[in-house]
This record gives sequence, C-alpha cells and structure tokens, in this order.
Amino acid sequence: MRAETRPLRRRAALIAAVTAALLVPAGAVSAAPGDAGPAPGAAGSGTLPLRDLDLDALTIPELQDRMDDGRLSSAALTEAYLARIAALDGELGAVLSVSPDAREDAAASDRARADGGPRSPLEGIPVLLKDNVDTEQLPTTAGSRALLDSEPDDATTTRRLREAGAVVIGKANLSEWANFRGADSTSGWSGVGGQTASPYVLDRNPCGSSSGSAVGVAASLAQVSIGTETDGSIVCPAGQNGVVGLKPTLGLVSRDGIVPISAEQDTAGPMARHAVDAALVLDVIAGRDDADAATAEAPAELPVAAELDLDALQGARVGVWTLTPEESAQVDDATEAVFAAAVKQLEAAGATPVPVQLAYQQEIGAGETPALLAEFKRDLDAYLAATPGDHPADLAGLIAFNAQDPVELAYFGQELFEQAQATAVPADDPAVQATRDRIRQLARASIDEVLAQGAGPEDDLAAIVGLTNTPAWQTRYQYLDGQADAFVYSTSTPAAVAGYPNVTVPAGFAGPRGALPVGISIFGARWADAELLDLAADFEDQAAAREAPGYLPTVGADPQPSNPEPGT
Repeated sequence: MRAETRPLRRRAALIAAVTAALLVPAGAVSAAPGDAGPAPGAAGSGTLPLRDLDLDALTIPELQDRMDDGRLSSAALTEAYLARIAALDGELGAVLSVSPDAREDAAASDRARADGGPRSPLEGIPVLLKDNVDTEQLPTTAGSRALLDSEPDDATTTRRLREAGAVVIGKANLSEWANFRGADSTSGWSGVGGQTASPYVLDRNPCGSSSGSAVGVAASLAQVSIGTETDGSIVCPAGQNGVVGLKPTLGLVSRDGIVPISAEQDTAGPMARHAVDAALVLDVIAGRDDADAATAEAPAELPVAAELDLDALQGARVGVWTLTPEESAQVDDATEAVFAAAVKQLEAAGATPVPVQLAYQQEIGAGETPALLAEFKRDLDAYLAATPGDHPADLAGLIAFNAQDPVELAYFGQELFEQAQATAVPADDPAVQATRDRIRQLARASIDEVLAQGAGPEDDLAAIVGLTNTPAWQTRYQYLDGQADAFVYSTSTPAAVAGYPNVTVPAGFAGPRGALPVGISIFGARWADAELLDLAADFEDQAAAREAPGYLPTVGADPQPSNPEPGT
C-alpha cells in the first residue's frame, strides 16, 4: 500500500532555492508562473514593478493606499503571489489548488476600483481558503480523495469575500478531515495534498488543522487566509507559524458551506501576518446569515473590528493563565521564558496582569470527544447529503472508501471515523445532548467566572491570556515512525467548547536554535471579538515579535513528549 502513496516531501531540495529566492524581501518575487511554474531559484526574476514591496511586511491598508493612487494593481499583486506559490509551494505543500480565475478576478477588481472605487477594504486582496470551505469554482475536499468530485456552491464566507472584491487565489491544504479521522493523525497531511511543512524549519510540523492556511500567509503565498476551528485548529497553526489567527465567537461567522466536525463548535476565522488584516477580514465575513441559525444570536450592530485601539492594554486588567507545576515540567524553559516576557510586555503597555487558573478543565476535556463523535456523524452525513457530486453518501461510505483507497490509510488509521459511526446521533440519545449542554455550561463558566473578578466591574478582567503553543515538533507518521503529532500544551479548549472568541498573536521564538515561533492567546467574553483584536493589535505593536520565516532545513531533533488531543 505505501509504495503507491504520494511521496512524502523531504525538505533538503528546497534549501538551494531558498538561498536564491527567499533571502530577499517577499515583494521581490515577481515572475509570472507558467503551467509548471518557474524554478525556485528564478523567483526573484521578472518584470513586474514590485521590487520595492516587501509582501511579508505590508498590511492591507498599505496595499490599498498603493492601489488607490495607482502605484499597484490587484493584477500585479495577484501575479506576485501566484509566482511565490509556483516557486515555493512544491516543498511547503500549503496550497492544494490555484484558482484558474485568479488573474481574471484581479483584473475585474482593478476595473471595479477604476469605475466606482473599492467595494471594501479587501478589494483586490488575494486570499487563500482552507479546503473545507466550499467554493463553486474549485474542488472542496477536506483533504480527502473521496471528495475530489464533489460539486458544492460557494459557502457564505466565500460569497462574502467575492462580493467584497477579494481575489480567491486558491485552496489551502489542511489536516485531512480537520484532524478528525484517525486517533494518531499527523497534522498538515491530507490524501489530496500530502504534507504541509513549517516555513521556519522545514522538517517541523505546522500544526493543524488549518495548516496550509497558516503556512500560506506565513510564507507570503497570499495576503490573508481563512481557517476553521473546532478546538485549536486556527490558533495552534497560527501560533506555530508565527501569524495572527482569530477563532471567532460561534455564530459571528456563518458555518454555511463548511465541511463540519460539529455545529456546536465549528467556525471559520481569519489568519494573517498582521492583526489589522485579520480584523479587516472579520469585518467582511461576519454577520447574520439565513442559512445558519446560530448567526441570529449575533448582535444586530457589530463593532467595526478594524477600528483598532492601539492603546487597548492601557489600564486593562488581564488574566494570565499560569502553568501548573505539572505543566511547567512538560513545557520547555525557553517557551516559558517567551510567555513570561509577553506578560512583561503587557505590563509595559499599561496592563495589569492577574494570575488565574480556569476551573472544570478535566470534566470539559472528558466530555468533548464523546460529544464531537456523535455530532460529527450527524453533521457530516447532513453535509454529504446536501452536497452534489460523485462522492460517498455518508460516513459509512467514507469508511468503506478509505479502506480500499491506496493512499488514505497509508500513514494513520480512521479510528475516529469508526467510533463516530458506532455512536448514536444526539437526537437519538439524550445522554449525548446532556454531555454537550454540560460541557458548554462548564466551559462558559470557566471563562466568565475568571473574568468577573471582585465585587464590582472595576475588578473585572478584559481578557485572559495563555500560551498558545510550544515549539513545532518534527513531522512523523504513526505507521512509519511509530509516533505522530507530539502536542505538549494548549489553552484552546475553554473558548472552543464555550463558543467564545480566541485570538493568537506572535510572541517570540523558542525550541532548538530559537528558530520556532511561539504565540500567546487572548480570549474572553462572548461577542468580544473586536475588543480582543484591539488587545492583540496593541500587544503586536508593543512586542514586534514576528519575523519572516527562514526556511531552515532542520534544527535537529528534540525529545518527543506524550500526545494530548491534536487540534481539530
């Protein structure tokens, strides 16, 4: 079986190309890709007038200024990103498919700008979509070969981006089925796209499941991207790849047209190199949608997230979720030092840190997977039944497809699929619904009780800050190496199960040679997404911790700890 699989990407071949193509500003990439794409070493050649632009550093407002005054066009910007994809993605594995209409859409954006001005702050901006977000013009596979012939319409998120003038440049690789197929899955691997690599150190894992979405923006293959999260799948890859990622409040962004794990926790959200870019994307994709009942609970008047307050930390009281002694023993000292330095930076920006612990975590963790298994069976069967195309009709059909496919089960199994198939859906088992209701109540209480400090509102906390991730582990496979993802520590679960917002922002570097990004997460009350983005943007401005990726081949091995739940 393994001899027939898509070859695993081994990273050494990229290094010579990196020297020629990547140790220059991202904006220097300007060659138009041909059908097969230019050789990586040619990435700096070409004639497009982008030599003065560093794509890694530029924000959407800066790009809009250039397009408004004629120094830049969407066509040229899109061409530059397509060139980077053609030159680099053969080794990064972040992009599953490139839109054949990207150039035409960019030209149409330029005409719209000339005729009546930009339709939104995303006019002409290239965006990658995680390949579990439906697109009519491109396949939507969730990384599975079983969905190669599906034929969905645009998801609400996709439609809103297009209507805003954004250029959907392609679909991003992901952990297949959003890391909810096998108990020992490898993040960033899918049967359709193979393995995604960290652009910081190429033999390290990007985390998941929004692996390609994070790597795509980290490596300047697009300006922004859309990821999705059930628990950790936006914030973990964002943290491990040195970008900003927002997991919105459940119901703020429509779930229509997203391949599900569970309607009780799933949401799409923005990923970007800059907090302002993430906020601008949120403003476009957020809002009520008749196709998703959960959005009816969103406030009728949403604050403009992109009106960022870079003094938001001044005078704010912020909870700091400290590590227990047991957790501290697992987390390496350099990562703890990054977190400690981040707390000092919060103080320097005028915040008052308050050490906190969140209650009920063991009970929440114990109930989450059983609830998700039953909800996955219910929601995935409904998605498959509603999606046209030649594909299995239900979860049972997917299990059968995988069992006979030469690629799908080459590196890990489908135990979660099989467990989900064996469960009763929530409508048929009151105990399943009771578990969901209980863990949601506890997750919300774990955050609400910490935010409400003291007797009066003056004692309340603006948000809770935690360590997003530990340094990326080396990519391994259960059936090849006897081990898979080596997760150590995460703070994603309370906000994920509560349906509350969570934003991660780069905080520094740790791991061997200090080469691997570490982020901090800022999470808080329901519908407080804009306020959290204010805090994240202020911290980003204060810390200035992000650095462009270095595309190192390796930094050597490190010990592989035990494996908690991967991001979903």
